[in-house]
Amino acid sequence: MIYFLFSPIVVNKLSKALFLDRDGVVNIDYDYVHRIDDFVFQDGIFELCQLANEKGYLIFIITNQAGIGRGYYSERDFLRLTRWMLSEFEKHKSHITKVFFSPYHPEHANGKYKRQSIFRKPNPGMILKAAKRYSLDLSKSILIGDQFSDIDAGINAGIKTNILIVNSENDNGKPYHNSIKVSTLKETFTHLI
Repeated sequence: MIYFLFSPIVVNKLSKALFLDRDGVVNIDYDYVHRIDDFVFQDGIFELCQLANEKGYLIFIITNQAGIGRGYYSERDFLRLTRWMLSEFEKHKSHITKVFFSPYHPEHANGKYKRQSIFRKPNPGMILKAAKRYSLDLSKSILIGDQFSDIDAGINAGIKTNILIVNSENDNGKPYHNSIKVSTLKETFTHLI
């Protein structure tokens, strides 16, 4: 008699994610926003995140914060604002899984912050770190940004759906790689499938 031993195969289902830039997507970009009094949420951001949560997306905010490296504000200031921002999302029944930030800049930073970093967009480090830590399927994930560096980070990480919110600084009327161009945050809602 022959016996076969089968061990159960555990297949972990990878999660899909929505990656959001902060300044220009989550909030209006007033240059180096680091105080609660200066933080104004973008119209539609809470509704977008509610919809993403309903559709099963984990939501991550990925943000370059060179203002820390430049000495305009401290990591403590950034974390204080981030805690408040996350509490506002919770009040609006939206859950943000994690915020990743990069305080580095290769030229315009001071001390330990003045360096190249895989975590500074357009490099994909923040996205790849989230993907590893949270078992994400980047091919089914979405990135929304308002800068070419955001889109490049998404493409460099392997995200298939990268959405660029166009503005006077980034709209040259031409396509940018394989990104989807929209004029407002609300136009991104239809891409959450």
